[in-house]
Amino acid sequence: MKQILLAVMILTLMLNTSAQEVLPLYEGDSIPNSRTSSNEERSERAGDGILRTYKVSRPTLTVYLPAADKANGTAVIICPGGGYRILADDHEGSAVAKLFNDWGVTAFVLKYRIPDDATMDDKTIGPLQDAQRAIQLVREKAKLWQLNPRQVGIMGFSAGGHLAAMATVHYDDPKIANPLGTSLRPDFAILAYPVISFSEELAHKGSREQLIGKEPTASQLRYYSAEEQVDKKTPPVFLMHARDDKAVKVDNSLRFKEALDKFKVKNDIYLYDNGGHGFGLKNSTSDVEWMKYVKQWMFGMDLILKKR
Repeated sequence: MKQILLAVMILTLMLNTSAQEVLPLYEGDSIPNSRTSSNEERSERAGDGILRTYKVSRPTLTVYLPAADKANGTAVIICPGGGYRILADDHEGSAVAKLFNDWGVTAFVLKYRIPDDATMDDKTIGPLQDAQRAIQLVREKAKLWQLNPRQVGIMGFSAGGHLAAMATVHYDDPKIANPLGTSLRPDFAILAYPVISFSEELAHKGSREQLIGKEPTASQLRYYSAEEQVDKKTPPVFLMHARDDKAVKVDNSLRFKEALDKFKVKNDIYLYDNGGHGFGLKNSTSDVEWMKYVKQWMFGMDLILKKR
């Protein structure tokens, strides 16, 4: 009998630490800013090994729980990249979440909507709505996951970095209903080779066109350029980029750091000399694991607290 009970306990522990719960981001069919449309979402793994998800119109949040004896109450919401055309939700999503779990951090991979006039009334705000809703949902369910609601951060890669940056600078401009007045401000942001600026000089044109169209207004360009939106209340930021990135110029991160420094916002940056773009956790040109610097930064900033 004791052996059976022990086996059940072990199985329960395995399920609690390895199974991921996938939650619809919004309750029922109440996706804001959504047009009635068929679900055309699909995922494919190409010859390069990268898993790509297309045509997301039903956003979700996948929960990655650390082992109970490691959990420290910190949470991070991860936004995969993909130029606002696809989501690279494996090497810029689930793999990252599992590493955070090793640190005792609860991770959430956000499958945000791909901007599309066919599925949204206003595609320019769809992804930001989803990022704000993810922060809102995690905070409002913090007790369920035994989280500290004041230790909720956001992370993004490439265009997902742009989305995370938008959530970081536009938290006081809610694009969703917020009846409980839940804070939409992330407590920290981690941005990996991020699209930051939509300026003519720095923009990743594909991401910009996909989100706000071929003929954006001056006010749109300013609103969606994160470096123009920093103020003294912007939360702490960690940036990572490769200097030889030809897809998203390193000046995106450098310009954002300048703005953060101007307003005395705490920040740090790690720059590779080489590596290009889109490498996720592992830059094959270097032995340096950049996420180790993220971990040091988070501990140094008390963004990861020792388990009580």
